[in-house]
Amino acid sequence: MKAIIQTDPDNPRSLELAEVERPTLQPGEVLVKVAAAGVNRADLKQAEGMYPPPKGAPETLGLECAGTIADAGDTSREVGEEVGCLLAGGGYAEYVAVPEGQLTPLPKGFSMNETAAVVEVAATVWSNLGMTAGIAEGDRVLIHGGAGGIGSFAIQLCKALGCEVAVTAGSAEKLEYCRDLGADILINYKEQNFAEELAGSCDIILDIMGGDYLEDNIKSLADDGRLVVIALQGGAKGTLSLGRMMPRRLTVHATTLRARPLPMKAAIVADTVKTIWPLFEDGTIAPTISRTFPLAEAAAAHEYLDSGDNTGKIVLTVGD
Repeated sequence: MKAIIQTDPDNPRSLELAEVERPTLQPGEVLVKVAAAGVNRADLKQAEGMYPPPKGAPETLGLECAGTIADAGDTSREVGEEVGCLLAGGGYAEYVAVPEGQLTPLPKGFSMNETAAVVEVAATVWSNLGMTAGIAEGDRVLIHGGAGGIGSFAIQLCKALGCEVAVTAGSAEKLEYCRDLGADILINYKEQNFAEELAGSCDIILDIMGGDYLEDNIKSLADDGRLVVIALQGGAKGTLSLGRMMPRRLTVHATTLRARPLPMKAAIVADTVKTIWPLFEDGTIAPTISRTFPLAEAAAAHEYLDSGDNTGKIVLTVGD
């Protein structure tokens, strides 16, 4: 099969389409013929050598895809079934092996491209806001990077659940995009200090920055507030004032989806499909695709994501 390989470990853009061995199925896996694969910032980090795949996962990039089952292995699935896939790696390829518990149906009315753009983001956001932070109607939720793939989905989900949504983004255009998705409070992080704007008022913060934002995130939380850190774009270390946290009963969660055990991933996927797929199917939450690229142009897709010009997700199309 053809897959994207990195030809130079020191050059994150040295991504080329090459012939590689087709995956061998392990017990409980199916082989999926990929039609489309989502592009995530974690893929950029892996190409930079900063986010290696978990032990036993494919070295090939790609954390989500959509396609058709080509070999059902020892599972009860059927060849020809159309599925979305949550992956630990391997999506930038013509075929990928997927644990059965990490398969989703296509939301009714969704294309392969649209499904590939929502599987990982939906599982990530719901597992953190819903299953970890316990989001509830009336919460004020701060979403950093509101115009990206995670943010675009999270804004819509929070509004669907009756929350007030604050976002940070780096331009007036991106903030207007967030407003169109339903955001209530718009903060340009290049011109405003979000901790001053939101001091002590946020019930939940969904953070992609990590260390650089840690202290200001704590300042922004309301009593019993929950900070959920899901990426480290601003570094892995920061200052944490326990003295500020303890009297206000604040909680910090730091999570990653990719490295979780298979049973935990399966439970997250099942709960995400149960909770989120109906919101896709009735139009409450819409997929947001900024651009698509052919698989062979994965390097260009990474360049586009790294530029920060995107609003919403980027998708690679595979084959016809």
